[in-house]
Amino acid sequence: MLNKLKSVGQQTANKALAISKEKAQNIRNKSGKGRNSDNYLVALDIGTEYVKALIGQVNNEGSIDIIGVGRRHQALSDMQAGAISDIASVVENCDQALTEAENEAGISVRQAIIGIAGELVKGTTTTIRVARKAADKTIDIDEMEKIIHIVQERAEIKAKQRLAWEMGGKEVAIRLVNSALVNIEIDGYPVTNPIGFQGRDVVVQLYTAFAPMIHIGALEKTSQELDLDLLAVAAEPFAVARAVIGDKQNQNLSAILMDVGGGTTDIAVIDEGGVQGTVMFGIGGRAYTHAVEREMGVSYDQAETLKIAFGANQLPPQKRPAVEAALTKTADVWIGGIELALSDFPKLDSLPHRMFLCGGGASLDLLMERLEGEDWYKSLPLTRKPSVHLIRPEQVIGIKDTTGKIKDHTYITAMGLLRVGLDTMEFTSSDGGSIREKLDRMLSV
Repeated sequence: MLNKLKSVGQQTANKALAISKEKAQNIRNKSGKGRNSDNYLVALDIGTEYVKALIGQVNNEGSIDIIGVGRRHQALSDMQAGAISDIASVVENCDQALTEAENEAGISVRQAIIGIAGELVKGTTTTIRVARKAADKTIDIDEMEKIIHIVQERAEIKAKQRLAWEMGGKEVAIRLVNSALVNIEIDGYPVTNPIGFQGRDVVVQLYTAFAPMIHIGALEKTSQELDLDLLAVAAEPFAVARAVIGDKQNQNLSAILMDVGGGTTDIAVIDEGGVQGTVMFGIGGRAYTHAVEREMGVSYDQAETLKIAFGANQLPPQKRPAVEAALTKTADVWIGGIELALSDFPKLDSLPHRMFLCGGGASLDLLMERLEGEDWYKSLPLTRKPSVHLIRPEQVIGIKDTTGKIKDHTYITAMGLLRVGLDTMEFTSSDGGSIREKLDRMLSV
């Protein structure tokens, strides 16, 4: 009987996927909608609460105009802590968000960048020192490629060890999703382009992000069912960092970036324009809703309504104390999670004192108030109390919204995914370019 139920369930899931795929293909083959894969990108931010789709047109000067925006709400069972748990349902939601964006843009796009989140996505900066035998020989691109591959291999070993420890010794198959050069020094001298230099000691700092294959496989299956060409999968805190760093104008930026989503809080630490590391933990907007649901004995939908009304200062006076108490308990745990996450950056002498938040969960004013009004930071290597701000869409360098729909911090991650897509396109479009671009192409995955 159990096997029969499993078989029926699998048939139902396969049928749902087939329907979603057929719908997606029909949408993407409508007459009157052309494609130019060289000039257009679609970013899919598959969040716990919402799927967001942005269609971007790539300009000749290396910037992006957003010409289509779509958004669809996810059911409670679709995602768990930032990872897909129901592929068929997520495909349907993505299909609807893409359709909305494509109808507005007047074009159907194949090249896609999808974000990945969740507590098991590990991003860190690894440092390696290489003693060169021939110190008088100039460094070439082949030697740098070997060094970078050594760093990536060591980072992968560390990521596997950490995941195995977190999962009670269970080994997890992982894959590299993002790499970025943070810093290069030759005999103690920092350089931006190591090619042509001589020296004995080469120190390379490289940011790498790894994700479990089961999560990546779910995203690849989703893109396949949507008839999309998956250009890149990006760790979402890395995408937020790319959104804020942008181009060379922000190379000296130092900040703590925080994406508070529906299921997770994703943190990236940037030091002088380089991503020092990313970390995620499983407390987001839905945790606050569940807290209200438990404390007040109401349904999830009612709890969500109460939470939103509390944030908008529209609750009846008699209900406000109970809702505030429930939210405060979760905020205490959330603050503790931030402290623990930020203590995971021991290589920095001090953490940046500027914090920038994005994501739908950051819309709850209580979170900003807790970050700004308490002494939670005193146990961390911060030289002073951090200043806390929401990331505004106009702060994302090189990406412009032409639709007028992107008005706040809730679309920053999706905009960052467009930036990662642009990076990937630039670094894989030709064999030419500068040495720095060749190094970046080497790191693109």
